[in-house]
Amino acid sequence: MPTETNNGKTGAVLEEALRGGQAWSRIVKRGQTLKLVDVEGGASVAALFFNAEQPLERYNMPDTLKAQHIARLTAPNSLFSDMGHVLVSIVSDTAGWHDTITGHMTAEASLAKFGAGRYQRLRNDFHRNTRDNFLIELGKYGLSKRDLHANVNFFTKIVADVEGNLVFSKTERPGAAVEVRADMNVLVVLSNTPHPLDPSEAYAPKPVALSLKSGRVAAPGDACRTACAESGRAFGLTDRYFA
Repeated sequence: MPTETNNGKTGAVLEEALRGGQAWSRIVKRGQTLKLVDVEGGASVAALFFNAEQPLERYNMPDTLKAQHIARLTAPNSLFSDMGHVLVSIVSDTAGWHDTITGHMTAEASLAKFGAGRYQRLRNDFHRNTRDNFLIELGKYGLSKRDLHANVNFFTKIVADVEGNLVFSKTERPGAAVEVRADMNVLVVLSNTPHPLDPSEAYAPKPVALSLKSGRVAAPGDACRTACAESGRAFGLTDRYFA
């Protein structure tokens, strides 16, 4: 169960376990930070991001990568929307690599890889897939499959082999953490489910710890704001949105 607090010393708003297979969603307010911790190592958490006030505005993978001249996410990268705003920015990261290219697993792919894994046999350990988890959470906000977009895969490293194929790189760093700051009021949707390129044949998503804290918006000298010229312009546009 989630634990919500308002501790003046830590600024903690919520602390919660994200179990293997679980979906999660919440509106994270501008200035708050959401921290994800890979408790045992080997986790993969798929994420979608929307402007909570206007969900038609959402995370744009191509603009995020080409504007910052990157092929993966880590600190101090920012995640741009399709309207040029900064939705969230990565303020700290000990994992070092997060995928935003290879998408997420569907029910059909999960069935082909792991077998049926039905509730009638496995009860609460039944197999869940990212696509269905996303759709369940999106439905809570009046959104649907047409609102699916390129997702981030936290704690997942994807590399290209000598032939140019994208390959899942197994990285297990128990305790690795990534912390993202909401630079707008952001709807965050998470799914702790297997990555489509993970070669493991066993359905065994790892637990993740979540914590949400109060905070402040990016200051003029913030590392994410000054990471590159394009980031600075996007933060300026975001500031004007809230002016």
